[in-house]
Order: sequence, then C-alpha cells, then structure tokens
Amino acid sequence: MNQNQRKLLKMFAILAALLLLVAVASRLFQNRSMTLTEYEKLRQSQEGASASPSPAAATFSPAAAAPSTPSPSPAPTMEASQLTGAILNGVSQLENRYTLAEGFYCEPLSDSLTRYITGVSYPALTEEDDGDVPAVTPDELRYVHILHYDFTGTPAEGELICNQSIALDLLEIFRELYRNEYQLERVRLIDEYDGDDAASMEDNNTSCFNYRVVEGTDKLSKHAYGLAVDVNPFYNPYITYGQDGSENVSPAGAQAYADRSGHFPYQIDEDDLCYKLFIQHGFTWGGAWNNSKDYQHFQKLLE
Repeated sequence: MNQNQRKLLKMFAILAALLLLVAVASRLFQNRSMTLTEYEKLRQSQEGASASPSPAAATFSPAAAAPSTPSPSPAPTMEASQLTGAILNGVSQLENRYTLAEGFYCEPLSDSLTRYITGVSYPALTEEDDGDVPAVTPDELRYVHILHYDFTGTPAEGELICNQSIALDLLEIFRELYRNEYQLERVRLIDEYDGDDAASMEDNNTSCFNYRVVEGTDKLSKHAYGLAVDVNPFYNPYITYGQDGSENVSPAGAQAYADRSGHFPYQIDEDDLCYKLFIQHGFTWGGAWNNSKDYQHFQKLLE
C-alpha cells in the first residue's frame, strides 16, 4: 500500500468517526430536548408554583383540589377576561392571590375595584354620616374568580365579592360544582345591576356582597357583610307570608317556582348538590327557615 492510499484510508476513518460522533450527539440532544407538550407541562407547573399562596394566605385541604371521576371538560383558557372585577384588579394583586385551581382564585380588592363598587354595592360616606363607618371594610372583602357551566352547558367565567372569611369556602364549593357540571346561569358582581338586588334576581344572577338591609327592615343583611350567597335566585325565590296567609314572592315573575312540591330544573332542595356543599362548609340555608323561605340563600356566621 502506497503513501497516498494510506492517507486516503486515514481520511475515511476520520470521517467515519466524525459521523459517529454527530450521530451520538444528535441522539443525546434529542433525548435531552423538550417536546412542545413537555414544555407546556413545565410552564404550567412553574406558573402554578408562582401562584401558590403567600405565607399570610389561608391554606386548604389537598383533598378539595383532587380531581373527581369523571371530570368535566378542561377549563377554558381565559387569556383576556371580560369580567369587570378581573379587569379592574388586573395583575395588581398577584402577590396576594390564592389559587385553588386553574380559573379559581381569590385576592384582595384593588383600589380600582374598590372605587368601582363604592357608592353602589359599598356605601360612600358623606359629611352627614357624622363619623359612622360601614360594618365591613374593603380590606375585609375578597374578590373571587370562578368557572361555571351556564344554562347552555358551556364553561364560563364568574366573579363575586365576599367576606375574606368565606373566600376559600366559595372557591371549594364552586370548584366542586364546576367539576360536576352544575349549571349557574350567570355569576356577576351586583354592581352591574347598580346594586339593585331585585334586578339581579330577575336576571337569575348568582351574587354575594351587597351592602343593604333585609327587605322590609332596617337590619343589615348578611350580604352586607359578604357572608351570604344567592344561587340561581329566579328559580329559587324569596317568599314571605302575610298575616292573612298570602305569599309575597321575590323576584317578580318567579311565582311559578314558589311551589316546591314538584321538581323542576335548577331547583335547590336538600337533595341538590349545591345545598349539600354549602351545608358541608358550615352554611345555613334560607329554605329551612320557618317564618319565611329563601331558597336561593346560603349564609355563614362568623365565629
């Protein structure tokens, strides 16, 4: 073998070695690289970690977040919320946000949201108030964002303002309702109805905080403290009785749903999942009252 042949064989050996190294490096790179699916899972886990509660935030039982069987369709991606409270709070409360699951979180009210509700669902103080202050302060309230199924069976966003003491209760209750595809027609701040409880009920809006008195009295409602929730109120009306035995049904137009002897869609009774969840969380039900019946109403007392 002459010198040229030896050089040629040496070049082929070097080239083969290089090709082998390239193949091995490519395999290692592929094994260590992330697929789009893997990257998405990592991103979600990182976001979940960043959304975990601050040391001052309340904790919850891991069992409350465990998936049910069967589970509903995945939560919709809410890239740009159309909800008033979510827009006004924006990302200003991220450091204080508590997230139970995707789409289910609570956080303090931002200055923008506080200004929005002041003079509507929250009282605006004037000089004539002579030093009187509301029974609850904005700092004691929480903004709650949920997901729910509407009456078409479509996942939708919802929002409430409540007392800080029941914020986690509401997250867990509405999360379980969502996992069971329980239908709520709409869940909006009552400020979108100018704080008018009758208008909100007539629109079958599920709501919570509204600084108002009990109808026909001068006593503050539990809604004024953010400790009561009205669920699908048009189908679960508030009924009072006159001395002559007459019935007063609120909201207007809901008389057909005052008779609870039969069964109809969206009816809350003791067999209903909504009833069971609220009771499990220590709420009482207005449908069990003696002198009046408030089938939409669940409230919780502070200890």
